Amino acid sequence: MAGQGTPATALLTRRKIPHRTHPYDVSPDAPNYGALVAEALGVPPERVFKSLVTEVDGGLAVAVVPVTGELDLKALAAAVGGKRATMADRAVAERATGYVRGGISPLGQRKRLPTVLDSSALAHDTVYVSAGRRGLQVELAPADLVALTDATTAHVAAP
Repeated sequence: MAGQGTPATALLTRRKIPHRTHPYDVSPDAPNYGALVAEALGVPPERVFKSLVTEVDGGLAVAVVPVTGELDLKALAAAVGGKRATMADRAVAERATGYVRGGISPLGQRKRLPTVLDSSALAHDTVYVSAGRRGLQVELAPADLVALTDATTAHVAAP
């Protein structure tokens, strides 16, 4: 794992959370990026989750949803007790998390943001999320992801 350390993987290691890292090679500008990542990893796309930084009523929040769908902004707002959600500006998201687009992890962020994990994750033994840099995913149990991010689980993915 030399050269693959990120704040996300350091957190997992420090907390002794079982996990596996999976490198892949997909251009972050490729259309249908998430599906291509799942294909490169050889796993069903419903097990690969993307981390989206949003703004809910003026504050930032993270939605973790399967790459097979989109984020339901109304459902996210409701899940965090807000009224209106929008996607956060890319620069704001990068500054708040300490990660770059295509590598934003729900784990080990610079500033801990309220996090909502789509409840579909709970149907899997393990899920894949960004490990904190482009080209690297981390596989872990959804319960560990919830515990480490203090996430709420809710149905926030739109088909």
